[in-house]
Amino acid sequence: MAPEPVNVNEFRELARQVLPKMYYDFYTGGAEDEYTLKQNIQAFQRIMLMPRVLVDVSKIDMSTTLLGYKISAPIMIAPTGLHQLAHPEGEVATARAAAASNTIMVMSFVSTCTVEEVASSCNAVRFFQLYVFKRRDVSAQLVQRAERSGFKAIVLTVDTPRIGRREADIKNKMIAPPLKNFEGLISVEVDSDKGSNLEAYAKSILDDSLCWEDIAWLKSITKLPILIKGVLTHEDAGKAVEVGADGIVVSNHGGRQLDYSPPTISALEEVVQAVRGRVPVLFDGGVRRGTDVFKALALGAQAVLIGRPVIYGLAAMGETGVKKVIEMLKSELELTMALSGCPSIKDISRSHVRREHERLQSML
Repeated sequence: MAPEPVNVNEFRELARQVLPKMYYDFYTGGAEDEYTLKQNIQAFQRIMLMPRVLVDVSKIDMSTTLLGYKISAPIMIAPTGLHQLAHPEGEVATARAAAASNTIMVMSFVSTCTVEEVASSCNAVRFFQLYVFKRRDVSAQLVQRAERSGFKAIVLTVDTPRIGRREADIKNKMIAPPLKNFEGLISVEVDSDKGSNLEAYAKSILDDSLCWEDIAWLKSITKLPILIKGVLTHEDAGKAVEVGADGIVVSNHGGRQLDYSPPTISALEEVVQAVRGRVPVLFDGGVRRGTDVFKALALGAQAVLIGRPVIYGLAAMGETGVKKVIEMLKSELELTMALSGCPSIKDISRSHVRREHERLQSML
């Protein structure tokens, strides 16, 4: 029997042991050379922590508030698709784990469970991720179903006018399962003999004409706050605020879209400075340790989103695995805060981290 994992990274190997290769590659893979995928993790390792000593850390408070909703720690579940490929209970298990951990799950637009199934599975704050289809009426129906089902915000993913070139999926001829959310709305059958049917499916339905002016359309069909996910530059951060976004998620889609785009932790501060506190900035990409969470918070993120580790936990142990992943990260964050002299989230500041170039400058 394999030993119990002692950190989040060890769940990846457990997932590899239980998943079919096609699905494991789907979850772990990135675009093209996978440079951005690797750098999302490695860029964290180039940031040093600068602890403060002789601070009373006998009580650590990790709780925070996002869009008015209090969560136990600034660690949320990112939108990742097709959870039933990892575990039969799919997004329902993930939602229950999020609720048990008192945090927010962002349910993927390409979930294998329906909006209503997830909503009825447990009582919790949930956000809904949105892709805009060529058939806007389909996207609109999903938004309205999410709103009726009690979801509290829309997370619009904007970095996918087309799907990135994920070569593992092409080699494996990745086959996506039917998506129950779209039954009766659009055809879910795509004929593809040249690569992944996921790639062909996305190409046939995603609206690659989506632009800034369309945010007004989205605001017209829902009363929910709208967060824009996929921002990496100060120019786009400024535009997102101008068009009325209620929040921004700094994200490169887990390195699955444009390879050689910057690792998200390298882009975070530029976005935060452009936003100037007008809306919350969330962070997505490469978080594997509590120290990573701390670094993102120090650079201005209000919370981080966890993607692949949640899938690895789900594959390995179902709902229990997802809870363990979240609790491990929370435990590591609490320890990092204590050792850094930060009794609460608001005590974490820019002075607690030093980038590699800043360290070199200080030595001159």
